[in-house]
Amino acid sequence: MNKRLKTLCILPAYNEEGKIGRVVKKVLATGEVDRIVVADDCSSDNTNKEATEAGAHVIRHEVNMGVGAGIRSGIEYGRANGFDVAVIMSGDDQHEPKELPAVLGPLRNGTADFVQGSRRLKGGGTVNGPLFREITTRLYSLFFSVLVFKRITDGTNGFRAFFLNIFDDSTFNLNQEWLNTYELEPYLLYKSIRNRKIRVVEVPITIYYHGEAKQYTKMRPFRDWWRLARPLIMLRMGIRR
Repeated sequence: MNKRLKTLCILPAYNEEGKIGRVVKKVLATGEVDRIVVADDCSSDNTNKEATEAGAHVIRHEVNMGVGAGIRSGIEYGRANGFDVAVIMSGDDQHEPKELPAVLGPLRNGTADFVQGSRRLKGGGTVNGPLFREITTRLYSLFFSVLVFKRITDGTNGFRAFFLNIFDDSTFNLNQEWLNTYELEPYLLYKSIRNRKIRVVEVPITIYYHGEAKQYTKMRPFRDWWRLARPLIMLRMGIRR
């Protein structure tokens, strides 16, 4: 593709003071994106101030809604402001901005419409990851693959990029309250894979866990695992759309 794709980086964030500024600066330093939007989900710390000072545009939720709502706010911002591509990364520094060319590459060369990062593919990996999370994410990806009839090696990976015009398709309905928390991300991947017009590929990336217990995940066992699983079950059964 010869056209320069206007690219937006979306960083959902909740109480990421001390991390979000570092992430914004690292992403900007790559020169791979045209703008960064931080979706601040009613943080009680200095996430907003830190992100702004680092060079991001901040969208602040006045009430805490969830990571899905933050991603949706970023997508809406991108579509309203003429961006072609959105790339989603973690606001807590788990993803490496130097891997942006690999994630954006299939979109830029016209071979994909949706790119999913994978720590499982050759060339990807996990640094300092907890064993229990390694096991559960592998099991989830197997479950995901069975329901979509396509091998997906890393269904919980939040590093992904896509053309924003995929949402012109009426099969997507992001404005559903039940997608406000962790449900939106598997919803996006499931819907994209099941849509024959959307070419989905995985590319290898590395996830970094930095050693602090709270860095591992903000998810709560069982409740939030269900939030990841229920979009797949409900969509497969036709309960939700």
